[in-house]
Amino acid sequence: MQYQQPAFKTVRHHPHWMQFVINEFIPLCLCLAAFAFAGMENMPFKGFILQVAFLLVLFILYKFAYLKRLSYYVSGEQLIIRHGVFTTNNNYIELYRIVDYDERRSFIQQIVGLKTVTIYSGDRTTPHLDIIGVPVKIDLVAIIRERVEYNKQRKGVYEITNR
Repeated sequence: MQYQQPAFKTVRHHPHWMQFVINEFIPLCLCLAAFAFAGMENMPFKGFILQVAFLLVLFILYKFAYLKRLSYYVSGEQLIIRHGVFTTNNNYIELYRIVDYDERRSFIQQIVGLKTVTIYSGDRTTPHLDIIGVPVKIDLVAIIRERVEYNKQRKGVYEITNR
């Protein structure tokens, strides 16, 4: 049976910037506290505190750059994860291998209107993928699910359950 491929546009997702604040809240607070303590008069270990604060700044900048360079692409046949700061890595998951989905919202994500979509697949390198920082208004699961079902039908992949 010949399937006519629908015109699937590639969907691109970058984590929302607030996800960075959620992920790095403790290091951000520690960095601010270190600079505040280092600015006080007669503070013992002032030099050490400043060194720790600058190391925290470098760590936070690296994590921010990593999150900004993290991209998820959902094409007609693959889910592609592109990540890395100094080197770029691409990870490919064939859509017909995806078997389940999950959406989670932590308390802080609920406040800022974000969610985490988890993909479970039969892929050897990425059996579990968290897509972080997805705005609630985007129904990413429905987009992926439609493409997964199409690819399973096209490839003749059927799931056998033991119930």
